[in-house]
Amino acid sequence: MELWQVPLLFSRLPMFPFFDLAHYVASVMALKEQRGAVEVSVRSPIACWFSAMLCCFGGSVLSSLMLAEPPVAFLAKGTNILLASSVWYFVFYSPQDMFYRCFTFLPIRLLVAGMKEVTRTWKITAGVAHADSHFKDAWLVMVAVGWARGAGGGLISNFEQLVRGVWKPETNELLKMSYPVKVTLVGAILFTLQHSQYLPIARHNLMFLYTIFLVVSKVTMTLTRSATSPLAPFEAVLGRMFFGLQKTLSKAKGDGAASSNGSSVCDRSSSEQHHDSVKKRQAKKTE
Repeated sequence: MELWQVPLLFSRLPMFPFFDLAHYVASVMALKEQRGAVEVSVRSPIACWFSAMLCCFGGSVLSSLMLAEPPVAFLAKGTNILLASSVWYFVFYSPQDMFYRCFTFLPIRLLVAGMKEVTRTWKITAGVAHADSHFKDAWLVMVAVGWARGAGGGLISNFEQLVRGVWKPETNELLKMSYPVKVTLVGAILFTLQHSQYLPIARHNLMFLYTIFLVVSKVTMTLTRSATSPLAPFEAVLGRMFFGLQKTLSKAKGDGAASSNGSSVCDRSSSEQHHDSVKKRQAKKTE
């Protein structure tokens, strides 16, 4: 096997069962680590199961809704549902948390995280191709569906939280995007450009390079326990260049400080005027 054939063979890897299993394990473990999830699993196992299925198949649900397809179509994949449900049961209900503790062992956790990122690439490419079959050469539709298929679990996180009885609209991914949602959007744009033949690179080569970037960045962030996005420097430059984000924020802070100072001055002047009027009334009474 020659070196140039590696990306081609990589692009033909089947996701089921091992990579899909890693995706389910990583998704359900992330759910369990959220505040209040364990209590919900004791109080209402059905709500906990449904929440886990949204984490595992959120991309399919959201992309189906966007293309006016049945959002419950993922339930027809009985083998995948059985596998994801088994993972959910063992993560939440295994004796002494043995299953969960096994996968929190760092080398295994890194392996699972890397395999999950591989599935992200496959989902993005599948979403872009599926959107193109419905809307030919519709760039925005392909980007949106590829983004939804690859990061659906994060994009519908508010609905998933609502299933568990939690309502936090300030955690909306569109207001404050997490790194997986951002990097999936970048991938959806790249694969849409490649699919439309505006990016001069073979599909399997782009899949290989993009996946390598995903895996390396995810493993690095896990090892260093860093929440800083590798895309942060580019975001800062583009934000200042096109939207003036830094200037706007600093100006808003300055205006807020000035208004607070002005209000304090007004408060002091009004209190002084009130104090003087009280003194004048007391002087008149003594006269």
